[in-house]
Amino acid sequence: MAMFVHLAAESSLAAIKRGGISRLRKSREGYPGGVYAVPLTRNFYMSHQWLRELKRRNAGPIAGVYFRIPDDESVWVGRYSGSHERLTATEAVARFMACELKEGWEVIIPRRIDRSEIHR
Repeated sequence: MAMFVHLAAESSLAAIKRGGISRLRKSREGYPGGVYAVPLTRNFYMSHQWLRELKRRNAGPIAGVYFRIPDDESVWVGRYSGSHERLTATEAVARFMACELKEGWEVIIPRRIDRSEIHR
């Protein structure tokens, strides 16, 4: 199962533990709404790259929520504000790992993440 990290406001952690991560983004230009995430890698900076951008909004403390989804689940992957491609979760992780410039990449899971899928 593919492991991803979603960055959320620390104040929302209690709700996430109770009910999982709800769909955050609405449908836009050819791909569905869903939950933002980045594949979990050994490189902390790459996996948590959006932390810098979220901190600019001054949303308070940010926490990483780690979750697993089935390898064959369909997700959208691409650069922020660029075109996204529909791939399986495993293919999305492979695409992310293979690209040279990983900054700005995101994965959109087009459904909510159930609390049973949350790893940490």
